[in-house]
Amino acid sequence: MEFNLKTEGCACGKQHLFNSRIIIGENAINKLPEILEALNCKKPFILADRNTYEAAGHSVFDLLHKNGIKAEKYIFSKAILEPDEANVGLAAMNFSPECDAVIGVGSGVINDISKIIANIADKSYIIVGTAPSMDGYASATSSMTMEGLKISLNSKCADVIIGDTNILCKAPVEMMISGLGDMLAKYVSICEWRISNIINGEYYCEDIASLVRASLKKCVDNAEGLVNKEKNAVEAVFEGLILCGAAMKIAGVSRPASGTEHYLSHIWDMRGAEFGTPVEFHGIQCALGTLISIKLYEKIKKITPERKKAFDYVEKFDFHAWSKTLREFLGKGAESMIALEEKEQKYDIESHKRRFEIIAEKWDNILSIIREELPSTEELQSLYTKVGLPKTMAEIGLDEEILPLTFKASKDIRDKYVLSRLCWDLGIIDDII
Repeated sequence: MEFNLKTEGCACGKQHLFNSRIIIGENAINKLPEILEALNCKKPFILADRNTYEAAGHSVFDLLHKNGIKAEKYIFSKAILEPDEANVGLAAMNFSPECDAVIGVGSGVINDISKIIANIADKSYIIVGTAPSMDGYASATSSMTMEGLKISLNSKCADVIIGDTNILCKAPVEMMISGLGDMLAKYVSICEWRISNIINGEYYCEDIASLVRASLKKCVDNAEGLVNKEKNAVEAVFEGLILCGAAMKIAGVSRPASGTEHYLSHIWDMRGAEFGTPVEFHGIQCALGTLISIKLYEKIKKITPERKKAFDYVEKFDFHAWSKTLREFLGKGAESMIALEEKEQKYDIESHKRRFEIIAEKWDNILSIIREELPSTEELQSLYTKVGLPKTMAEIGLDEEILPLTFKASKDIRDKYVLSRLCWDLGIIDDII
């Protein structure tokens, strides 16, 4: 299967172009020599870790060698690879300027680092996926930890994405379930994209949202097959993850694929880096964040905006006290979040009043969006039981008592209007969780 995405004359007013070549199927890596020739690349640089080199990297290296292509390689020796400055530095220091392409062999972290190296070196980039575990394969950003803060760093969208099902089906089930979890996050991301469009006038494209919804449905319909590594289920999830990454690329924003649920995961990642608390696969944390978010949205459906309650809450909000709490909760990663407020001014009283008036006026529309986009808690929990996704923080080793602060901190991690910001605007953020 090969496909490209190209939309001209979209109703949203933008021209959507996605030029990456996507190849999914059995023995897909055998097309690598042909791909390199088409890109006029003669000496690629292969980047992998110990696990991904065993899974597919050695096959890629041997294939290129048999076809007379001299490749260089760097294999990370660490058992657990973090997406941070140190590992980007290691990859950059081992990259030879003679190489004319980067081939990443792996999934999340390898892909994120490889995209940065390809971007800095201005070289062609090919990713050979080893697991259907996350939606970053087709995005033009890298999810990194920089100075303790989880950030999305502009990098490079892959020129070619290869999903060899012979390789993907050998991935650990937990990584496949992680990929499904990252897809389930799209329920919340599309919902919040539409809500922000109403409240803030943020750009929104229904065609892109429809693409994401269709991919999500295909994944959910095939979800149970993942546990047995059924090819159609694995392929559905990998394809869905690619299309959602492409949706972010053609939208020019991460809105189609991430919202509150991702920010909860980012907070847990930041605490893990700072305090050594448990950290799970990204998609598994996002799945739990999705369930938590949907439970909170069900509470939202039962309230009516109260002007006095909202205005009184905002008048009493103490940003300096909140900054102190963030520092205690997140450590050094909090500094960038606190600094973001100086630029954004989301806590400005007059800005809040303008948002609240729109929220109150459009409340019925907001509720309609929530009903249209989100499944019920019961539907989601039933699916989680079938595939083995966690339904509580305790299942991933986290203390349930940090959930209120995790949720409240999620409004500060990016310049994006999500559920926690809506709750702050309504003056109910201390109550709802």
